[in-house]
Amino acid sequence: MFQFFGGLALMALGITMLVNPRLFYELTESWKHTGSAEPSDGWMFSTRFGGVMCTLAGALGVVVTFMP
Repeated sequence: MFQFFGGLALMALGITMLVNPRLFYELTESWKHTGSAEPSDGWMFSTRFGGVMCTLAGALGVVVTFMP
């Protein structure tokens, strides 16, 4: 049962990172910068890539729940 809910949580995090990486930036990195600093293109790419990986890992966690 843990794999199912953990998988759903990872999928939600991954989709958020993939669709709206600026929100993820505001929540995790913005406190480190003064003023209105924008995330770099490299940071945006790595966050989106991490979102894809989290979504895939979450999907596998949900699938494992239903395997015998």
